[in-house]
Amino acid sequence: MRVRYTAYDRAGAVRKGTVEAVGPEEAAESLRREGLFVSEVSAEGESRGEPVLRRRGGRAKLADVASFMRQLSVLVGTGTPLADAIGALERQLAPGEWRGIVESVRGDLEEGKPLSEAMASHPRAFDPVCRSLVRAGETSGKLEQMLTRLADLTKQQLRIRQQLVGAMVYPCLLVAVSIGVLAVMLLFVLPRFTGLFETLKMPLPPTTKFLMALSGSLTRWWYAYLGGIVAVAVAARVWLGTASGRESLHLALIRMPQVGRMTRGFATARIARLLGVLLESKVPLLDSLVLTREACSNVHYARLLERTQEVVTRGEALSAAIGHGGLIGGGVVEAVRNAERSGRLGPVLTGLADFIDEENQTVLKAVTGLIEPLILLTLGVVVGLVATSMFLPLFDLTAMAGGGPDGGAGGASP
Repeated sequence: MRVRYTAYDRAGAVRKGTVEAVGPEEAAESLRREGLFVSEVSAEGESRGEPVLRRRGGRAKLADVASFMRQLSVLVGTGTPLADAIGALERQLAPGEWRGIVESVRGDLEEGKPLSEAMASHPRAFDPVCRSLVRAGETSGKLEQMLTRLADLTKQQLRIRQQLVGAMVYPCLLVAVSIGVLAVMLLFVLPRFTGLFETLKMPLPPTTKFLMALSGSLTRWWYAYLGGIVAVAVAARVWLGTASGRESLHLALIRMPQVGRMTRGFATARIARLLGVLLESKVPLLDSLVLTREACSNVHYARLLERTQEVVTRGEALSAAIGHGGLIGGGVVEAVRNAERSGRLGPVLTGLADFIDEENQTVLKAVTGLIEPLILLTLGVVVGLVATSMFLPLFDLTAMAGGGPDGGAGGASP
């Protein structure tokens, strides 16, 4: 097939064109052997900037990949042949998509392909960073060490994801309970009071009138409200699927109070960890920047790494580029500058990632500790307002009923 590419030569000039290759992965490898630093590869006819590699192969859970790498590194360390080790892991797996991926990798190995090339057939399961580290291990003869490093990397990524999900479970549960309580009160409880209030024909507070009107509207037109919610959700999903939607969402996440600090911290830690691991694995800096950019989920950080790649290609220092835009903190930039002077960029970046992750845990606890009482307070105020609006007319009715007989007796005594 014809594969379109964008690359940089050693002088920093942009090179664009097409090559004939079996696939984008082979084309990228061929271009690297020619001394080019590949930025983007895609099959002719595909949308620009959407690598074909991301659309082929099956998906895999991060937990499956982390467990696979850990067990594979142990088996390879004991001297087990690679194909036999993967075959042993395959037999332990339950039938499903992940087992099919592992079976396919084992089959490619038995045909004589290297592990990195076998993984390249499933890019949605094994990302470019994973394949690059495996390729570096195969080239240097230190596959076991690279598999161990890759297992640690995926385990750390899984741990961070579990922390984020675990921290959001309780707030999401509170929001769901709040919505459920309000729906029950408006759809089932308040209509019973509405009939009573209409029978008594008594004056009602403004809040009670508003809730009665809202309850009546929801009861009569619930399908219209439900359709509107579904339409808004679908429109939001479609908008977030566009480039402008993702850019707006990612920018909001970066700039939001507290949440923005947490977002910047996690993104910085991931970039530092990936760059550190790749550089310690003897992957060239420009290739490391490309791989890290491909693994970056936030479009603004991906653009920062793309600009950094261009600056480094011109021969300037890494620290001179990553500080632009305020996405990377000044302390991290200074640490990178000192690491470049000492020639220990990889270990320093890995150490920075560990330090930032510790800070991120503190920030995450602070943010969730702030969100939970706010949700509880909001829920208490709303439920209290609804309850007061329903029962206040009843209190007035009770007061009137209690004062009626006394007033009547007092008028008849003369």
